[in-house]
Amino acid sequence: MRRNLAARIGVWSAHHRKTAVLGWLLFVVLAAGLGGASGMVEMTDAENGAGDSARAERILADAGLGHRAGELVMVSSDRPDGWRKAAAELATALDRTGEITDLAPPVASGNGKDGLITFAMKGDPDTAADRVQPVLDAVAGVAEERNDVTVRQFGDASAGKWLGDLLSDDFKKAEFTAVPLALGILLVAFGAVVAALLPVGLALTACMAAFGLLSLASHQLHLFQTTYSVMFLMGFAVGVDYCLFYLRRERDERAAGHDAETALHIAAATSGRAVLVSGLTVMVAMAGMFLSGLMLFKGFALATILVVLIAMLGSVTVLPALMSWLGDRVEAGRIPLLNRRARRGRKESGRLAGRLLRPVLNRPKLFAVASVAVLLALAAPAVGMKTESLGLEKQFGSDSTLSVAYRKISETFPGGPAPAQVVVEADDIAAPAVRKALTGFDHVTVHRAENVAEFEVPLPDGADGLRELREKRLPAAFDGTGAHAYVTGETAGSVDFNDQLRRGIVPVFLFIAAVTFLLMLFCFRSYVVAVTSIVLNLLSVAAAYGVMTAVFQHGWGASLIGSEGVGAIESWMPLFVLVVLFGLSMDYHVFVVSRIREARLRGLSTREAIDEGIRRTAGAVTGAAVIMVAVFSVFGTLSMQDMQQMGVGLAVAVLLDATIVRMVLLPSVMALLGERNWRTPRALTRLPAPDHGEPAVAAPAPAVRV
Repeated sequence: MRRNLAARIGVWSAHHRKTAVLGWLLFVVLAAGLGGASGMVEMTDAENGAGDSARAERILADAGLGHRAGELVMVSSDRPDGWRKAAAELATALDRTGEITDLAPPVASGNGKDGLITFAMKGDPDTAADRVQPVLDAVAGVAEERNDVTVRQFGDASAGKWLGDLLSDDFKKAEFTAVPLALGILLVAFGAVVAALLPVGLALTACMAAFGLLSLASHQLHLFQTTYSVMFLMGFAVGVDYCLFYLRRERDERAAGHDAETALHIAAATSGRAVLVSGLTVMVAMAGMFLSGLMLFKGFALATILVVLIAMLGSVTVLPALMSWLGDRVEAGRIPLLNRRARRGRKESGRLAGRLLRPVLNRPKLFAVASVAVLLALAAPAVGMKTESLGLEKQFGSDSTLSVAYRKISETFPGGPAPAQVVVEADDIAAPAVRKALTGFDHVTVHRAENVAEFEVPLPDGADGLRELREKRLPAAFDGTGAHAYVTGETAGSVDFNDQLRRGIVPVFLFIAAVTFLLMLFCFRSYVVAVTSIVLNLLSVAAAYGVMTAVFQHGWGASLIGSEGVGAIESWMPLFVLVVLFGLSMDYHVFVVSRIREARLRGLSTREAIDEGIRRTAGAVTGAAVIMVAVFSVFGTLSMQDMQQMGVGLAVAVLLDATIVRMVLLPSVMALLGERNWRTPRALTRLPAPDHGEPAVAAPAPAVRV
């Protein structure tokens, strides 16, 4: 058998087991240790933004006038004098903490039954969440002492602490749920403890090393706070899948009668090559996020590329070394009942796939049309998809303490929790024309040394109010003054972020589509396979968009998963899901099409090759899909709305991809295309044929003319 790159790496690792295993462990320990010592650097508001809002944040940061962590406390009572007494007690309690500044006199609501107290946290706003607990205790103390009032708090520091605690708990939940779940699925798939532990152990060590390297990299490219969760989600799922593909091929070859060394060589040359191609495709797809123009996606790109690269390298190096050392002991720790069921399942999966394929291959046009119709029907709700940067009040559900506080304060004091902050920059902020323009606004703070002024404007009408402020009020006030006014704040940041996403998604998509096409063309020497890869991926992505929109925007069935509709999809989700699914779909596509091509090169007809390739990969694809769906579903149960959307969207897409797309649409389309699947462009006929590492064939494949 010829040895391609994956086979050469696998053979070297098998012959140098100690070097491969110890080198991997040393790498993981060093990467995790150095990364843990360096810590992670999070991005600032200016780095995470776009447009005018990001410009305003940079002006403040450059002038050393960063935002203070503002807090709002609303005190309500049925008696007008009730909230006033409580507010006075609260002001005294807050002042005693020594953590606050700029405590303003309470503002009464229109009905006189509510009062709003505003203040800011002292010191660095980035660390305010770590110091806000005494303030929270003071507010809670007044609320407990006075039964005649209701106290609600919302602000940068209090919400930041809530978010930090929740993210920590959620990440632990995801880790401690996903790992045992994947291990249980692998136990059922293999029926042996050692075989189940190998993929989980390799995926976890890959994630540990990637965490460390990402922490080091964050000192140059600052990261969003959920980046680690995204990395774990991708790394664990991909790492387990790559190992599963490799291990299942080796076990299949052993069952076919090959000795241990030959079985490992075949697995390295075939599944190992598929892992390299798939991993490279995933990484290149993820690199498309660098073109988005947003630091958030650059961090996501770096994180996913790192973890996929490490998982891929581990799968083709340390895994063959461990398998060579273990030999048949890879099935040690057999659980009799599960072992019998696993053996029976491996045999039945091929037979079941064959029974399902028979009608598909007999009537490919019918099944192709039907499967496309199903996917388009699922995608239909995506036509009305609305995106926005979900505020904290939407992230945690309408019944959470934070969301209730935000909603009540917004209803009673419109624009209070999320006002627009206007930053004015001028060559001379004290110039008469600029001073006159500033007099038209309330509570203006002028920083003469920095030539900057800032003030807040309530936005009771949300985005409509922002548009009026930017397009009418500010131009009318500062036109001809030589000053420039920029608007930031929660609403402005969301609008600017969405605008940048709309501009950035086109180059990202074109890059991913072009690179995927070229990689598939080079690996399979077929432009038909390359085009169908892109089309099938787009159908999976569209269906995922539709399900996400139906569940999380419209609320259809959201209660079944413990969530609710919030009227919009998190703004970064569509682009992220597009990129991730384009990458992950290659796992199954490359694995399945490679096996079909193996059969085709042995001389089978296209229809026979489709049947054999899908039957032989059905068990591995099903197992990998079940693990991915399970891991992604865990994220769908977390507390934050964006994590729920990501988990459900990816889980649904992978489920559809492994069932409707790979078992029905792919074989029906390839059957319809017939020999046209293998047409090679003339420009590539002069290049050496790609070495797929297939076993020696009994008969050559018939020539295919272009």
